[in-house]
Amino acid sequence: MEVDCQPEELSRSSYEERCADLGGVKDMRLEAEAVVNDVLFAVTDMHVSQTLSNGLDVAYINVETREGNRYCLELTEAGLRVVGYSFDQVDEDLSNQYHETVYSLLDSLSPGYREAFGNALLHRLERLQQNGQ
Repeated sequence: MEVDCQPEELSRSSYEERCADLGGVKDMRLEAEAVVNDVLFAVTDMHVSQTLSNGLDVAYINVETREGNRYCLELTEAGLRVVGYSFDQVDEDLSNQYHETVYSLLDSLSPGYREAFGNALLHRLERLQQNGQ
């Protein structure tokens, strides 16, 4: 099951304002924070690296899955990919594929993520059904 969707509650207004201030250029540091906020509920730990150099064109995100596996992710305009198998590690010899979304990447790495995401979606649908009746 590939989970490749956008949560309905994501607010981009302040991000879009800052993006406009940069002349329409995406700041990957801001994008990385949005990625972390979107999926933190479905992983054990996730944060933007404070050790590796983040900038307008690249940001690094550390993630620990519910299975206890740690990864360092690279976020660029091309998407997200695994660049290391521990926090704050970039292995230049890795050539993992890019994923367009964090949902797709985590879906490929973590059965626990898929379960947590599916449960959150189910609970949201149940709330919508209750509110609609």
